[in-house]
Amino acid sequence: MQIFGVNQFLVFLVLAFVTVLLLLEGLYLLWLGWRGPEAMRMKRRLGTFTTAATPLSVLRQRLGRDDSTLGRVLDKVPGRNGLEHMVMQSGLEWPVSGVIVGCIALGLFAFAGLLDVHFLTTWMVLLLAVAIGLLPIGYVAMQRNRRMARLGRQLPDALDLITRALRAGHAFTAGLKMAGDEMPQPIAGELKAVHEEISFGVSLQQALTHLCERVPLTDVRYFTVAVLIQRESGGNLTEILTDLSALIRQRAKLIARVRVLSSEGRLSAWILGLMPFALGGVMTLLNYDFMSLLWTDPIGVTLIRVMLALMVMGAFLLAKISKIRV
Repeated sequence: MQIFGVNQFLVFLVLAFVTVLLLLEGLYLLWLGWRGPEAMRMKRRLGTFTTAATPLSVLRQRLGRDDSTLGRVLDKVPGRNGLEHMVMQSGLEWPVSGVIVGCIALGLFAFAGLLDVHFLTTWMVLLLAVAIGLLPIGYVAMQRNRRMARLGRQLPDALDLITRALRAGHAFTAGLKMAGDEMPQPIAGELKAVHEEISFGVSLQQALTHLCERVPLTDVRYFTVAVLIQRESGGNLTEILTDLSALIRQRAKLIARVRVLSSEGRLSAWILGLMPFALGGVMTLLNYDFMSLLWTDPIGVTLIRVMLALMVMGAFLLAKISKIRV
């Protein structure tokens, strides 16, 4: 790490200053999107429309935006719209600009902290800094996947409740409202949002299309297509939703059975993927001089690059083999 020469300490100070500045700006943006004047004003306005804990999806999308100068600059970042969509689907009330600033701050802080690690080369430091900087996005993606899984588990019960409301003589929109009032979150907020969009004058087709955009699940698409086809061609909606609920439950059982049968392959993939790093770490602690040749000698660096490339290819192949679509 001598490529920085005598200016290494100065570079470290500059990066530390920029990191702290961006971190403070990110914390401020997070607070502004959660408890700021604009967010509180929006929550008060939403409170006049509905008593549900989850605000309208159409208006909730604007909570993730920031009208400050930095927010307008970050609006031009490539992939921002996709990240905003991911944050909305995760249920987190985080401003997208705060997530971006947090990623940059973490990446710079990690880069500045890893500069003094003598056995890491420059490209290793950059790679680790990028990986650490992507941790906030990984957390958002994890929360999104968990929320989508909860929605998928709650959907059959919500369809059963709507079916009982239809059998009792209520309209479909009234059944949506009842499901939104009786079901737990997060399915309650999504169904309540569909009912409120229809109440505000949005057509049923558009409201259900917005539901598919907010909840990109195959079962939700089945529900939307079934309702729209019944509206156009007629039929018994109660029987359709009853059969759809049973179909979703059977599909969930089949997916669980497939996961059990493929658990051995997935465990083998994790073991094969983590074992080289674990063994490398243990051998480095036991005999540092022997392992240091891998990152100090040019041949060792080449071996590490080839090994990492082959491991990435192997992990991709194992993931494709152990993943079974139902």
